[in-house]
Amino acid sequence: MGQAQSVQNSEFPARLICILGMHRSGTSFLAGSLQQAGVALGDAHTWNPHNKKGNRENQLFVDLHDSILAANGGAWDRPPRHVTWNEEHREQARDLLRQHASDQVFGFKDPRALLAIDGWKSVFPQAEYIGIFRHPNSVATSLARRDGTPRWAGLALWYRYNCSLWEQYKKAPFPILCFDDSEAVLDQKLDKLAADFGLQREVEDGKFFSSELKSSTDLSRPRLPWKVGRLYKRLKKVSL
Repeated sequence: MGQAQSVQNSEFPARLICILGMHRSGTSFLAGSLQQAGVALGDAHTWNPHNKKGNRENQLFVDLHDSILAANGGAWDRPPRHVTWNEEHREQARDLLRQHASDQVFGFKDPRALLAIDGWKSVFPQAEYIGIFRHPNSVATSLARRDGTPRWAGLALWYRYNCSLWEQYKKAPFPILCFDDSEAVLDQKLDKLAADFGLQREVEDGKFFSSELKSSTDLSRPRLPWKVGRLYKRLKKVSL
C-alpha cells in the first residue's frame, strides 16, 4: 500500500473491498466467505426470509444507494440510464467509511453498488473490487420466486447489472467468480482469491457455502436472448 493512499485515506479504513454482482447471483456467498477471511462488513444482515445465512448487506450502504438511485429517477429494479452522485451523497459515503476507520480491511456488498460504482471511485480511488455473476436463467427464476418478477424483466435486470460489471472490468480488470461453478471449484478459487488479496480464510466453524444459496440452477432452458447469452459468455471467459 503506497504512502499516498495511507495519507489520503487516514480517516478511512486502510483498505476497501467492494463486492460487485447482480441480485440473486452469489454476492451473499462471496461476502460471507470474505468475512470469514477477515474482511469487516460492519453491521451486516445475517438472516432474512430469502437467505437463512443473511444477505450480508449493511443497511446503511443499501439506504445510500437507494437514495442515489431515487435521485436519478430510478430504483434497484428500475435502473437509471446514468447515475450521478451529488455532494451530499459523497459526504454520506465518507461518513460511512469514517465509521470503519479502525478496520484494516473493510468491505461492503450491495448489488445496487454496480449501478453507482463511479461515485465510490471518487470517494475512495484505491478501492479494490471482486465480482461475481450467475447464469441469467437462474437469476430470472430466483427473482420470480422471490418477487414475482416476470422472466423478461428478470433477464433485462440481469443484462443491465452485468453490463455494468463488464464495463467496470474492461476499464481495470479485477477477479470475477462464476456462481455456477460447483462448491468444490468455488472453494478452490476462493482460497486463491483470498491469498491474492492477502487474506486468510478461517473455516473452522464451517464454510459459508450451503446448498440453499443456490435455490435455482436452471441453466439451459428456456433459450436466452442473444445479447444476454453473449454477455454471459464474455463474463465466463474472463472469470477465474
